[in-house]
Amino acid sequence: MIKHSVEKIGGTSMSRYDDVLKNIWQRPQVPHGGTETTLYQRAFVVSAYAGMTNGLLEHKKTGEPGVYALFSEMDENRPWQQKLYEVQAAMLAMNEEMFEGQDIVRRRADQFISSRIEDVKQCLEHLENVCTFGHFQLDDHLHRVREMLSALGEAHSAYNSVQLLKLHDINARFIDLTNWRSDSQQTLEDHISDAFADVDFTQEMPIVTGYTQCREGLMKTYDRGYSEMTFSKVATVTGAGEAIIHKEYHLSTADPEMVGAENVHPIGLTNYDVADQLANLGMEAIHPRAAAGLRKRNILLRVKNTFEPEHRGTEIRSDYSSKTPKVEIIAGTRSVWAMELFDQDMVGDPSYGQKMNDLVFESGVRVLTKDFNANTVTFYLKGNKRRINWLMDRLQANYTNADIRVEKMAMVSAIGSDMKVPGLLKSAASALSDAGVNILSVHQAMRQVDMMFIVADQDYAAAVKALHTGLIENNSDWEAVQSA
Repeated sequence: MIKHSVEKIGGTSMSRYDDVLKNIWQRPQVPHGGTETTLYQRAFVVSAYAGMTNGLLEHKKTGEPGVYALFSEMDENRPWQQKLYEVQAAMLAMNEEMFEGQDIVRRRADQFISSRIEDVKQCLEHLENVCTFGHFQLDDHLHRVREMLSALGEAHSAYNSVQLLKLHDINARFIDLTNWRSDSQQTLEDHISDAFADVDFTQEMPIVTGYTQCREGLMKTYDRGYSEMTFSKVATVTGAGEAIIHKEYHLSTADPEMVGAENVHPIGLTNYDVADQLANLGMEAIHPRAAAGLRKRNILLRVKNTFEPEHRGTEIRSDYSSKTPKVEIIAGTRSVWAMELFDQDMVGDPSYGQKMNDLVFESGVRVLTKDFNANTVTFYLKGNKRRINWLMDRLQANYTNADIRVEKMAMVSAIGSDMKVPGLLKSAASALSDAGVNILSVHQAMRQVDMMFIVADQDYAAAVKALHTGLIENNSDWEAVQSA
C-alpha cells in the first residue's frame, strides 16, 4: 500500500530556501510502497528560519535574551518591545529577499506576519497591565507567553513556504497548528487529526507549522524540542510510512568541523538507543519522546542532509544492532557543570539523597549523568549559571554540613548500538592519554551503548579528535562493517 512520508526541515536549512526548493520540494520521490515518482505524498513540518526563535525566546547557545526573556524581567522600560521590532525587521527582510520581484506576494507575506506581531505586542502590553494587580502573577502566565512567541517563527516560515511553492506551480497547503485567535483548545492528537481530516496527499503538499498549540502545552514538557513532537505526532496520526528529518549536515561519526570533513562518515544505519544518547548530550537527532511514538508505530526514521539530496542519509530503526560491535559516533558537549557534594553523614543513610534529587529537578537543569560513593555525590549538569547558583544555594541550605563545589568541565562520549568490544575502554583511555587529555571521570553502563569521559573544558576538542582517530578512523574496516 502506498503511504505518504512526513518530513521535518530544520531552521538552518529553511533559511537556505532556494536549496530546500530545489533539493527537496521540487525533487520527485517514490512514495513508501510505490513505484512511480511524484512531488506529492509528502507533508512537511517546518522550523522557523535560523535565528528567529533565538530572537523570540533567548539564544539557545549564548543565553542572550530575546523577547520572552526580556518580558519576563518586567522592566518598566519595556525593552522587549524593541527586541520584538528587531525580530519583525528580520522577518520582513527575509520576505523581501525571498519574494524579490514578486511585490504582491511579498506584501501579502508582510501583512501576515506583521498582523501577528501586532497581536503579540498588544497581548503582552495588556498582560503587563493586568499583572500590576496583586491577584494576577506574571509567573502564572509566562509558559503561555513562551508558547505564543514560539508560534510566530514557525507560522512565518510555513506561510512563506506555501507562497513560494505556489509560485512554482506546486499545490501547497498551509496547515496552521498555532490556534491563533481561537477560543477553543484541543489535545495534541485531536488538533492534528482535525487539521488533516480532509487533506488529499495525492494532490496537495501540506506545509505544517512546527509549533502546535494544544491543551497539554508542548513547551512545558519539550521546550524547544516542540517541533519534533509535532513532526512525530503528525507522522503517527496520519499513518505515515516514513519519517524524514532534513538537516544541514549528515548524522556523522563526529562533528566534521572538529575532526575534518575528510575523516568523518555518515553513520548510515543505527537504532533509537543511539538517538537517545545523542539527545542526552543535547545533540538531538530527534527528541526521545518524539522518537518513542515513531518506534511504537514501527515508522522508519531517516536523517538526511538537505544539501546532498542523492544520499540516502542515516536510517534509525528500532530493530537494528550492529553485526560487528563497534563505536559509531563520537559526540559530546562543553560547559558541563560538575557539582560535587561531600558529606561524611551520608554513609549508610539510604534516604540521604532524596531531597537532593528533588532540588536538582526543581532547578530545571538537565542531568547528563551522576556518580556516587560512600560519602560523595557528583551531578554532571547542563544549565545556565543562574540556575546552577540557585541549586548550589539550596543544596547548601539543606545540607549544612556538606562541602559543595562546582567546576566547569566537558563531556565526550563514544556511542554505538553495540559496543561490547573487548579492550575498548583501554583503547579509548590510551587515545586520550596519547593526546595529552587527562580523564577526570568515566561512566559506562552494563548495556554498553555509550562510554562517557569527563575532561577539562579546554580539552574538549582534543578529546573528540583523539577518540575519533583511535576508535573510528583507525578501525580500517569501519565502512565495510557499516555497509554489511
